[in-house]
Amino acid sequence: MGRKKILYFVTEDWYFCSHRLALAKAAQQAGYEVGVLTRVKEHGAIILKAGIDLFSLDIVRGRVAPISELKSLYRVWRAYRRVKPDLVHHVALKPIIYGGLVALFLPNLKVVNLVAGLGVIFTSRNWRAALLRPFVVALFYFLFRRTNTLTIVQNQEDYDLMRVRLHVPSNHLILIKGSGVDIDNFYPTSITDGEVRVALVSRMLWDKGIAEFVEAVKLLQRKGLAFKALLVGRPDDENIASLSTNQLQKWQAEGYVDYLGHVNDMAAFWRNTHIAVLPSYREGLPKSLLEAASSGRPIVTTNTSGCKEVVEDGVNGILVPIKAVTELADAIEKLVLDVSLRKKMGLEGRKKVEEQFSDAIVISRTLAVYRELL
Repeated sequence: MGRKKILYFVTEDWYFCSHRLALAKAAQQAGYEVGVLTRVKEHGAIILKAGIDLFSLDIVRGRVAPISELKSLYRVWRAYRRVKPDLVHHVALKPIIYGGLVALFLPNLKVVNLVAGLGVIFTSRNWRAALLRPFVVALFYFLFRRTNTLTIVQNQEDYDLMRVRLHVPSNHLILIKGSGVDIDNFYPTSITDGEVRVALVSRMLWDKGIAEFVEAVKLLQRKGLAFKALLVGRPDDENIASLSTNQLQKWQAEGYVDYLGHVNDMAAFWRNTHIAVLPSYREGLPKSLLEAASSGRPIVTTNTSGCKEVVEDGVNGILVPIKAVTELADAIEKLVLDVSLRKKMGLEGRKKVEEQFSDAIVISRTLAVYRELL
């Protein structure tokens, strides 16, 4: 018999490279043949260089148009028939739904679903999200209970929601915290001089609490606190919660933040940044916070699912309520003014990542899921 074949289905090639490439390489080393089905933009060469088979798929995350969706569903079915994987690993909403529906017609196919946070469909008050929500819930209920299927969630709240709201049996659910972080690349360093740099790193979405961050910065600037506020990441035009580039540029022109857009070397970025902030409304388990913690940086984030998995309040960071601008500003001010507290919390964050969130831990647990199914 030949090697077992694993196919990753991820909508974006950049996301596969940032969140799943290390796992795919580990699966290769474990003896599996590995491929990825994704929309190829700028990162196809990286995937091919890793010796991973690359299958291009024209799919749009943020569009829900019946004819277009049926075409995409057919393309997924055609790809699965051509590749003939033994196991597919679906990452996020559309791959879970499309891949899960296709798998109904391939009874021997093993399926791993990764729910990387319940996303804008479950958190947004936008009318489109509200309209889609009951259909997504119904599909999840059906697809997650199937034989030959295991679903990975990244935090305890999502695990409990799956059990209680969707009635997914516990033997079909796995809790693996996050995507892992390369602790050898993201390592602590001391910053001895220069203005304190406070950074929010994420996709530029309203639901990440970016407006609240800017409002908190305004409050602190009025008080005369000296620090530099940075926004890192791109808008996501296919997400209904995306900020516009005009809005980001307006905040920069007004002097509240420096908008840096995409940064290639995040490890180097955190080595020159003092404090991480993410006032998100809900997360799976944010990789940006894991990378900051691994780099020995204290964190200010919200007391919500995913974020509170990374931060223990008062130990390696400060938790604040969702949309609480004053509390957010107070927490940032506390860390800007207290060098020793930043250092103490940063060391605790590094320790937490080493013990719970390293690449080695996450990869080992995920490969165990593959072995269980195969």
